[in-house]
Amino acid sequence: MTAVPVRPLWAGRAAAVVGIVLLALNLRTAVAVLSPILSYVSGDIPLDSIGIGLLGMLAPLAFAASGFLAPVVARRIGLELTTVLACVAMIVGPVVRAVAPSYPVLVLGSVLALAGMGFANILLPPIIKKYFPDRVGLLTGVYVTLMSISASVPPLIAAPLAESAGWRVTIGAWGVLAVGALVPWLIVLLQHRRSLAEGAVPVVSQALLSRMPRSRVARAIALAFAMTALNVYALFAWLPEIVIDTAGATPAQAGALVALFGIIGLPAGLLAPVLATRVKNIGWVFAAAVGSYVVGYLGLLLAPGAATWLWVLLVGSGPIVFPLCLVLINLRTRSHEGSIALSGFVQGIAYAVGALGPLLIGLLHDLTGGWTVPLAFLLATTLLTLVSAAMLAKPVLVEDELAG
Repeated sequence: MTAVPVRPLWAGRAAAVVGIVLLALNLRTAVAVLSPILSYVSGDIPLDSIGIGLLGMLAPLAFAASGFLAPVVARRIGLELTTVLACVAMIVGPVVRAVAPSYPVLVLGSVLALAGMGFANILLPPIIKKYFPDRVGLLTGVYVTLMSISASVPPLIAAPLAESAGWRVTIGAWGVLAVGALVPWLIVLLQHRRSLAEGAVPVVSQALLSRMPRSRVARAIALAFAMTALNVYALFAWLPEIVIDTAGATPAQAGALVALFGIIGLPAGLLAPVLATRVKNIGWVFAAAVGSYVVGYLGLLLAPGAATWLWVLLVGSGPIVFPLCLVLINLRTRSHEGSIALSGFVQGIAYAVGALGPLLIGLLHDLTGGWTVPLAFLLATTLLTLVSAAMLAKPVLVEDELAG
């Protein structure tokens, strides 16, 4: 691969830096803020178990749909304008949620907010590829870390804020943060329009989207991402019940273990880009992640009460595959156009599979009456990542592969 000349981070691209940071801080707020305050919401809008379950499924479904729609929209109207529209959806969605008089309007606001975040999921890797080809690892690490923060902060402050100011203020306030993300992207859009007028913007290949499923690299990244998404969504939904039933944990201890499972993603987000850019055979990193999964799941299966925190820590380390895949979306493409197509293909498939995780684990638990089969199923799905490890061992670029 051709080395990209390194230039100062802020040189001619300060608005893009700020835009990436603020966009990343908005990527999970709508997902994380609602569940802790459902009891407050139900005081104004009746919610049954089916309604709550539908709200919980909206995030992965919206993210999956965005994987297929965002590349098409970006190809037609441009990466920058599509990002601006995503920011607008992230502003309008929380406001509609906050003023919702009924459940259908609450769902509508949730769909708008989550669609904006889903589009931003897809667009951030190609944005980094386009504006920071010399800083792919650094900027990916920054945005993955900030995305983890955007998932962890809202639940911590949601209930206290809802208690003091009401649930509508709690939900609507996150639209203000999205306004902050919109401003730098309007600046970037104006700069892009100027470059377009000067003929400096390359034409996006219309063949890439339809040909992406033929790429061995694309299929390998999609498989690894999908298996991680399935495990992460399943464990966020069911880990409390698992450790309470198998390890005798109290509800408070179970909550702390879920927090441990999520927090371990912060250092993983910083470490993954470094590994992806410096390790010659990235397959070994994927294999190490699978090893962490396997030891953690075996611990939960064979000795759940012996060192529960250690098993959860190991299982929580396995999803380093997630930031690795995000970095590879850029490292295994030549252009930001290729990155758009690959990002949509990979994330669309991955989030669609991830949405099935909680449902499948719940069904397996109901059918067997225990957690042995569900945990064994999750362990087996992580082993499929070894297929991706073998397929990604050589640094082949998607465009070169499709051309060949």
